[in-house]
Amino acid sequence: MGLFWDPAHNDRLNASLPGEERFLDLQLFANGDGEDKTEEPTPHRQREARKRGQVMKSMEVNAAANMLAMVLLFAVIWRYCLNGFISILNCYLRELPGMEVDILSLDYLFRFALEHFLLLVVPFLMVALVVGVASNIMQVGFLVSSEAIQPQMNRINPVEGVKRIFSVRALFELVKSLLKISIIGLVSYSYLRSRLPEMLELLGQESGVFAMVMKEILQGLALRVALVFLFLALMDFLYQRYEFKKTLRMTRREVKEEYKHLEGDPHLRARLREKQRAITLQRGLSRVPEATVVITNPTEIAIALRYEEKTDPAPLVVAKGAAKMARRIKELAGENDIPIIHDPPVARMLFYQVEVGEEIPADLYQAVAEILALVYRLQEKEQHKRSASV
Repeated sequence: MGLFWDPAHNDRLNASLPGEERFLDLQLFANGDGEDKTEEPTPHRQREARKRGQVMKSMEVNAAANMLAMVLLFAVIWRYCLNGFISILNCYLRELPGMEVDILSLDYLFRFALEHFLLLVVPFLMVALVVGVASNIMQVGFLVSSEAIQPQMNRINPVEGVKRIFSVRALFELVKSLLKISIIGLVSYSYLRSRLPEMLELLGQESGVFAMVMKEILQGLALRVALVFLFLALMDFLYQRYEFKKTLRMTRREVKEEYKHLEGDPHLRARLREKQRAITLQRGLSRVPEATVVITNPTEIAIALRYEEKTDPAPLVVAKGAAKMARRIKELAGENDIPIIHDPPVARMLFYQVEVGEEIPADLYQAVAEILALVYRLQEKEQHKRSASV
């Protein structure tokens, strides 16, 4: 007989073919290596990637944040920078021409230049450090991964290096850099061209006027460039996030394997649940003597209910079972003089809807109340008989 594979009808075909002619699921022979990665990464896969140091990060965000921070810092301390620059010029233009050149003077000039240079750049270096760390933490969070700094042989492999140089990603980075330079160049050219008449008027002006106007022009240029950097960084961040999720995507088989690895084999879990259920039911037999009534579907199932008006807010299932377990429950009920009521509909609903140790649902209150009322009447008749016989 020929085999025809239709994934939508596997269950129907398996049920319809008798004996050894059962439908053969050809998916069992599928090669998972050729599957497309169409599934979104699971939280476990993302956590494992993070442990390896594989995280989503855009370097453009760091550059844009630093650029914007430098512009704002310069707007705040520009006068401090100007005074420091003027002091350096005064030293070199006034003292240097009349200074004798010897070891002491050279040492003095070196220390003077280094000291004033550090005074000018240290604020910018400190802000760059703080902003760089903050932007990385905002993107990645606090992460220490030893695997990310371990040496990898493929990084010193010339063949792999050539592949990386001529890869699609390298081409994309080249195009991105050229595009960034072009946009920044266009913005800078447009802005400086609009301020060109103003800069030409500075010829012959006093140094104070020259400094103020140039400071305004340079600050405006830097601010526009920083905003362009920020916009490009946002675009790059969205792209890097898309690429990162794409690299972590999984095939259906990988998802299933991971689920089995984390949760265990579904068949094994089903067997464990069945064993746990059997143990629970077996323990329930010890509580049968405290039951108020046993409701049965005469030969198939039995449910032992307890209801103490002062302690139980609603009737409670203390034991239930089918086949041998049901017969054992009825035997224990007979040994302990517990009434056995045959009510197949109620017995089936209790058996399938309520677990051992649970109270019955509200929609069964009426039916169970009628059974308990019957039990109480039977118990009263029995008491009357006993009292009459005495």
